[in-house]
Amino acid sequence: MNYWPVHHFRLFICVVLLFIGNCSFAPVSAKLPVPRFVSLRSDQANIRVGPGRQYPIQWVLVRKFLPLEVIAEFDAWRKIKDPEGEILGWIHQSLLSGHRTAMVSSTTHAVYRKPSLDSFKVAQLEPGVITKVRKCQASWCRVQVETIDAWIESKHLWGVYSGEIIK
Repeated sequence: MNYWPVHHFRLFICVVLLFIGNCSFAPVSAKLPVPRFVSLRSDQANIRVGPGRQYPIQWVLVRKFLPLEVIAEFDAWRKIKDPEGEILGWIHQSLLSGHRTAMVSSTTHAVYRKPSLDSFKVAQLEPGVITKVRKCQASWCRVQVETIDAWIESKHLWGVYSGEIIK
């Protein structure tokens, strides 16, 4: 009796299923939550009116590390919202990074040596400053801006959710 090697049999089954429409050659990946925060990977990124290169460019973002919120997904495209809450349009996933950044909200805020208002004030951060988010616990986030590594209340940042834990 002749037997097919296992890999031939799997290929045969996949070809059969392909005709039915149930087989995918794409690797299985973890589904990330929507909405979620990401950052801009590039110095320049086109934002389109729809999820594909055939759609016209609506905006061009020119601020690397800008925090953005993904509010929808379609294939390799992400619909994003900016720190002002404006829905900008669609960006290709290759222009985004999972490295978390955040922007200081509308007024100047102190950053502290420890996650406590009683701790030593390290610096004041101006509105619009982009920080790297190192970690968040309860209502505080440890952020880095150039050589400053300190804690700020998360309510003063756009780019983290209220109560979000980041390790």
